[in-house]
Amino acid sequence: MKKNIIPFFLICPFVLSCDYLDTKYDMDITTEMVESDYTKVAQIGQSVYAYVKSGLWELDGNLSAARSDEAVQTTPGLTVSLYNNGSWDDLTNPENYLYDEFYKGIRNANYFLEYSADYKELLLVNRDTISDGGKEYRRDIDNIRWMRAESRVARAYYYFELQKRYGGVPLVTESLTDNKFFPKSSYERITDYIVSEIDGSIDSLRLTWQNSYGTVEGDKTRDGRFTVGAALALKSRALLYAASPLNNPEGDREKWKDAANAAYEVISMNQYSLDDSYSDLFVGAAALGSPEIIMAYRHSPENTLEKNNYPIGTPGGNSGITPSENLVSAYEYVGEHDSGSSRYENLDPRFYATIVYNGCEWNGRIIDISKNGQDSYLNNQSSKTGYYLKKFMAPNLYLQQDEMERHIWPIFRYAEVLLNYAEAMNEAFGPDGLNGKSLSAKDALNMVRSRPGVNMPLVTTSDKDEFRKAVRHERQIELAFEGHRYWDLVRWKEGDVLSEDILGVRVSDDVSPVGYEKIVVEKRVFTVPKMYRYPFPYYEVQRSNGILEQNPGW
Repeated sequence: MKKNIIPFFLICPFVLSCDYLDTKYDMDITTEMVESDYTKVAQIGQSVYAYVKSGLWELDGNLSAARSDEAVQTTPGLTVSLYNNGSWDDLTNPENYLYDEFYKGIRNANYFLEYSADYKELLLVNRDTISDGGKEYRRDIDNIRWMRAESRVARAYYYFELQKRYGGVPLVTESLTDNKFFPKSSYERITDYIVSEIDGSIDSLRLTWQNSYGTVEGDKTRDGRFTVGAALALKSRALLYAASPLNNPEGDREKWKDAANAAYEVISMNQYSLDDSYSDLFVGAAALGSPEIIMAYRHSPENTLEKNNYPIGTPGGNSGITPSENLVSAYEYVGEHDSGSSRYENLDPRFYATIVYNGCEWNGRIIDISKNGQDSYLNNQSSKTGYYLKKFMAPNLYLQQDEMERHIWPIFRYAEVLLNYAEAMNEAFGPDGLNGKSLSAKDALNMVRSRPGVNMPLVTTSDKDEFRKAVRHERQIELAFEGHRYWDLVRWKEGDVLSEDILGVRVSDDVSPVGYEKIVVEKRVFTVPKMYRYPFPYYEVQRSNGILEQNPGW
């Protein structure tokens, strides 16, 4: 059987420069090679994952938290400063490269889906199906079927990542053989496409990769690929964004219902649960097997994150992303406290899993940010805020000996789905409404707050506006440093928060008991409404000869 397969060098995205697919796979694949080698087919299918991102390296080779009110970047001169001082534009946006990369991911998916359309016949070429009764062939058929479904979900993922940055974007659903340009589709059209891709692929996705397939091949090594739960979690996130004030200015209640229903699909799977240990979710082997992780980017052992973010007083540390007092002040107290020596006592337990603070023990020593302390603000490259990052950090690594640890980036986890559900159900039905479901908005929120090891007091309000504040606060705390805060503030149209001064603390160690003075660390600029959307990269608009229209204000 001969199959017309488009050569790689002809495939070009509509506004992107024509070049080879940027993957590790062989780009000189011929028709004969593809038709005779299942491994080559599978490799090309795997290329759809090439541009799925880990938030551990999102901005300046580090977490992106420093462009929100979560944190400050200690190292001067990095690109995050463009966001913070409001000087970014269509030429200087630090994330311009993502526009190219996400469309490359879409191109990979389009190409794989096209050439593998007749995959059952394709995989029969030059194959012996007699000696083993067709067992290997059936296994390969299953895997390509899963890959085709995963490619559709990956394509939806890339479109969502583009959509949350740019709003409406050009919709391209097939491989292109020339420089063809498309206008942007509406936000609603992109959302509909994302949902249709997910709904159309669900029946062909694996429920989990944790189980063995048959009696020969274990599939746990494939963990990290899209599953039913990951696809539905993406749908939940996409519909929550679509229902939010920025993208739903009319306040259409039906969009909130759709978002609630999507989150409930994940909940109803009974496949996931909240982890007994919040701190174990983000580093080491424990995170890989957590029942809360729906899909994660799995990193090999390394220590770049620790080198970038360990306290300056720890050998090998460079401070990096340092949490703000704005965030620290948002953690609730659950017992007695005062503003002096006990200000960090009896806080929400998630604080201690997230923040390194003055007087705590971390990496085998007591953190001291006082004037004469090992982590003093007077030291070069010391934290400007008086705090250091703990979440995602492997403890007690000897960086000078290059000790390493495994890390994960939670692309989707169950707590987020519950909070998506709580937000959407409240907007559609209020805190206590059920609409035929077994869980109210309040139930879902309190599941997160009462999780083992956290056990925060339950939210009791039945007022819709007060509950909205509670949900937004819970997202700030539960999802801190996971790449949600900036985009949450944008979709809620809370640009004023992104314009607030970023605060830190100084230790008043010349008095007893020790006191803490709040200081302004950074002034921030965020111009509304234009900065709610990214500008399309300058070169894309120019190359399209006016077909791709720039976003308003840019």
